[in-house]
Amino acid sequence: MFTNRRGNPLTTRYVQIMIKKYGEKAGITKKVTPHVLRHSYATHLLKNGVDIRVIQQLLGHSSLSTTQIYTSIDMDTIKSVYDQAKTN
Repeated sequence: MFTNRRGNPLTTRYVQIMIKKYGEKAGITKKVTPHVLRHSYATHLLKNGVDIRVIQQLLGHSSLSTTQIYTSIDMDTIKSVYDQAKTN
């Protein structure tokens, strides 16, 4: 799908190295990998109100339980939803 300057396909390893390099260049001190970016993408979508079934389709999962593993919710979000439910 993606090619380098010479027109050759990018390898998985090359993508990993480039993501790590750009993460370091951006001053990110946490581990940055394609897999971590995938988890972050799913979590941000969920946190911003995207239906988990839509996220399932975007990630290409056949099972919703697999998508649930990819989406982690922080405690602030859980508290906010809980507080909102209490007032309704």
